[in-house]
Amino acid sequence: MALINPKKREVQVKIVYYGPGRGGKTTNLEYINRKFKKRILNEMVTVKTYGDRTLFFDFLPFDIGEIKGHSIKIQLYTVPGQVKYNATRRLVLRGVDGIVFVADSMDLRREMNIRSLQNLKENLETFNKNIFNIPLVMQYNKRDLADEGIPILSGETLQKDLNSRLNAPYFPASAIRGDNVAATMKKIIALTVSSLRKKLQ
Repeated sequence: MALINPKKREVQVKIVYYGPGRGGKTTNLEYINRKFKKRILNEMVTVKTYGDRTLFFDFLPFDIGEIKGHSIKIQLYTVPGQVKYNATRRLVLRGVDGIVFVADSMDLRREMNIRSLQNLKENLETFNKNIFNIPLVMQYNKRDLADEGIPILSGETLQKDLNSRLNAPYFPASAIRGDNVAATMKKIIALTVSSLRKKLQ
């Protein structure tokens, strides 16, 4: 649940970018950090693990009002994607309010996407959270690879594999080019803030 700071009259909302290793979670946050520099409240913090990284920074959202007279501060996090860092992933998920699942569109990553989504579901359950009840946006990243002749999964295949039961909003994207990175972020912020408003009424 979001952290409420009565002294600062501020609600801290935690959004986590989740998905397989090297799928583009970090690239999403780096793009947001560059594109919306004026709204970033602090330096982006990178916690390096061997061969992978966890990132986070505080983000001042667009004009979406307040929650119960409190201003809203968004904390954006990524998790390390590699399987061996599951304990870290679980730690980052603690207190999460909304999730962006970043799937890798590369053909050969199909199985990894499915396993990573299952892992998210299981890790949420350790905090008594249900993947069907938490604000969630799917992002099908690396669509630009098709231009380079690299085989990618069709949107239909990604939907069938990952989103047929969840029925979450989804965006085809290229985090490296910035295509739909902001749209993904705005959607998850809107869904998460709306969900918190209902809970806090």
